[in-house]
Amino acid sequence: MTTGAVGAPVAAAHTVRVGGLATDVRLPEGPGPFLAVLIRTPYDRTRHLAEARAWARHGFAAVVQDVRGRYASAGRWRPYENETGDGAATARWIRRRAWSDGRLVAVGASYAAHCAATLALDAPEDARPDAVIAAVPALGAAETAREPTGPERLLARAGWWAAHGDRPTSDEGALARALAEDPALLTRLPLTALPHRLGRPLPSWTGLWQRHDRGRLTARAAHAEVPLLAVGGHHDPFAEDTVGLWRAWGGPAARLLLGPWGHGLVTAPGPDARPAHRLNLGALYVRWARRALAGDLAPGRHGAVALGGSDQWLPADTATEPRSPRLRPLRGAAFTADPDHPVRSDDLTVPTGGVPDRFLLATPPLPRPLDAVGPVRVRLRATADTPSADWAARLVALTPHGTAERLAAGVLRRAQPAGVPGEFAIELGRVARRLPAGTRLRVEIAGHHFPAHARHPHNGDDPVTATRLLASRRDVDADSVTLTLQVLPARPPATIDPAQEILR
Repeated sequence: MTTGAVGAPVAAAHTVRVGGLATDVRLPEGPGPFLAVLIRTPYDRTRHLAEARAWARHGFAAVVQDVRGRYASAGRWRPYENETGDGAATARWIRRRAWSDGRLVAVGASYAAHCAATLALDAPEDARPDAVIAAVPALGAAETAREPTGPERLLARAGWWAAHGDRPTSDEGALARALAEDPALLTRLPLTALPHRLGRPLPSWTGLWQRHDRGRLTARAAHAEVPLLAVGGHHDPFAEDTVGLWRAWGGPAARLLLGPWGHGLVTAPGPDARPAHRLNLGALYVRWARRALAGDLAPGRHGAVALGGSDQWLPADTATEPRSPRLRPLRGAAFTADPDHPVRSDDLTVPTGGVPDRFLLATPPLPRPLDAVGPVRVRLRATADTPSADWAARLVALTPHGTAERLAAGVLRRAQPAGVPGEFAIELGRVARRLPAGTRLRVEIAGHHFPAHARHPHNGDDPVTATRLLASRRDVDADSVTLTLQVLPARPPATIDPAQEILR
């Protein structure tokens, strides 16, 4: 057998302990030495059996490890705190094995992508991998907990901590069961008391909200010395971090693959996914890893971005131009942000009676299809009667078929003197979507985006520790509101093969 042959026989896996951490090793059959791939996960290494077997069939020694304190690994589970040291010790261990040729690619998705990235960026030079594949990267505790300006990502963090925090194994349905028993669970104050209401200790929950090291790994990425493949989804909450990591990466080659997917990537397609977006990511990872470890990738940043709602793939550096569709005010330029009745992140219906809870604007129907690719921004001039306030903006597509679809949303925390108008912009993330003719775009400006984000108390208290909430009156200058999209030119570029773009 030739070492590394595709479809090669695979030797049986064996489990060892590396510094007390349970580690599965699966080798290709044959004398070796082999290229190696390392996956470190808090989500149970045994869930990666098929993935490890696939890597081994393609000639890689596959090493999968439970992180400290999780599943079969010893120690205490402290999210985001031990991964550099433990990963470095494991990388050195791999390189000392007779079956290793010394070349190693660190691979991971979500938290495991953090493990891979921090190994490449923080570990001593002799322990760093030779390439990194980071999919839907949860770059750090601060990044996952808050938006860049401070609003707390409540629902996502409550769900993750209920399922995985401060316990050796996971309980994926913990928050869903708790909400079924108490639908008002996330409205109860203070938020620091959530563990008590869940009925189990979560000592790390309070500390999560005290992390202030946001952007540390991205800043370190400028000094990277190895190739990167960053993979994400337009509908993934970490899409901005995926793109940011790719843009900041200083290694010899950086590749980006961004599809119309959620956090589960191809297993979680968005409503705008098309047959052309069904990729075999595993096969692509193997091919990319081989080229990266052989030094065969072209230098620089390249990538492929899917245009949702079409069958197109575009180069990641496709040129766009700003477009500000005309907005017509509908209702609520003066509204009340009432935390007892917050605008909900999980409901696109709009109340038509009572005191307005948001300002609504909409465009006329699009006269022709529009390809929006890139960041979305809403700029406005507005006033709050409280010195600190959150401003939430949501962009919704009202299709010609009569349905409403969320395109993008963003929340800005802003301090200004009460009652004094201010001009500011709310960043809504990025979209990559073909909008058909006849589509209307609805813009909503509100003071809450709950339960995705915690409710602002409007009284100077920390939203995490607040025990009382006040309503806040808002006034928006209707003529000041502008929506800016990045759109493709009238003659859009031809579609590309995403694999060719990633592998070049």
